[in-house]
Amino acid sequence: MEQARIKTYLPAVFQRTVHAGNPLATLLDVMEDLHAPSEDVLAVVDRFFDARRTPDAFVPFLAQWVNIDRIFAAEVTLELDSPLLPKIGYLRELVANATHLSQWRGTKKGLLLFLQTATGRNDFEIEERVKDGDGQVRSFHLRIRAPKVVEWQKGLIERIIESEKPVHLTYEIEFV
Repeated sequence: MEQARIKTYLPAVFQRTVHAGNPLATLLDVMEDLHAPSEDVLAVVDRFFDARRTPDAFVPFLAQWVNIDRIFAAEVTLELDSPLLPKIGYLRELVANATHLSQWRGTKKGLLLFLQTATGRNDFEIEERVKDGDGQVRSFHLRIRAPKVVEWQKGLIERIIESEKPVHLTYEIEFV
């Protein structure tokens, strides 16, 4: 806050006595300097709540706000160097798209969107009419085909499927 603006909050008798070089003017200079760091942060505060612009260290915190942390193992804290977390860019996209993803939760489209956003891969497939060894369609069962290159993220993929699929369905994952 600038010295002139701070001065307007003072009683009229003090406002009249502020002159360059007197102790009150010096005090107002100090107050202006003390406000500067806070005002610098407030000028860009919107950046902290935008998943695509926030500092890396703040992304896991935002993930907790939008309940994306539910897909991570209970024993894993949301730390950036955790091997169980998706890359920070994918985590940013999950947070940024959390509202859209939650609208489709429990649907095939929602599951595909979540898997694609979390891994950055668009080649997932979901087969709903899975046949057993006798050629009969297995009721309430899905087969998820995932690209082989994301097999190292199998735990994450399983937690996403458990979280996003309709609760009454069973599933199997096939890495191709």
